[in-house]
Amino acid sequence: MVKALDQTDPKHARADEKLRREIALWLTTVSADGQPQSTPIWFEWDGSTILFYSQPNMPKLRNIAVNPKVALHLVGDPDAEDVITIEGVAAVDPGAPPADARPVYLEKYRSAIDGYGWTPVSMAADYSVAVRVTPTRFRVES
Repeated sequence: MVKALDQTDPKHARADEKLRREIALWLTTVSADGQPQSTPIWFEWDGSTILFYSQPNMPKLRNIAVNPKVALHLVGDPDAEDVITIEGVAAVDPGAPPADARPVYLEKYRSAIDGYGWTPVSMAADYSVAVRVTPTRFRVES
């Protein structure tokens, strides 16, 4: 496993591209009693951190408050040969702008936002807690 993506490595460059393009990541947190919990999230990858938004008072936020270590993974291909997993440290980011003020995020999720009957403003109001994950380890296999 590596601690950062190396853009000169073709597998890592592909992983970076997938992280920018893919719609969902699975986030795994661990509750105070040790129970893992996996949740799909919408996210924005900026090349060094993962930003996602949560509704307030969700279990994943409580879990992160107790244990900030998380794991994330993309849905792989049907043969499980295109694997990207990430270990990291998550923290609420009160300085992050709301989701409706992030052009890359809005462009990525615009059709889904419309499909759910939200506006960017209403979605950002519902998902008002920004969480940033700083990766500590990547596993990239293809």
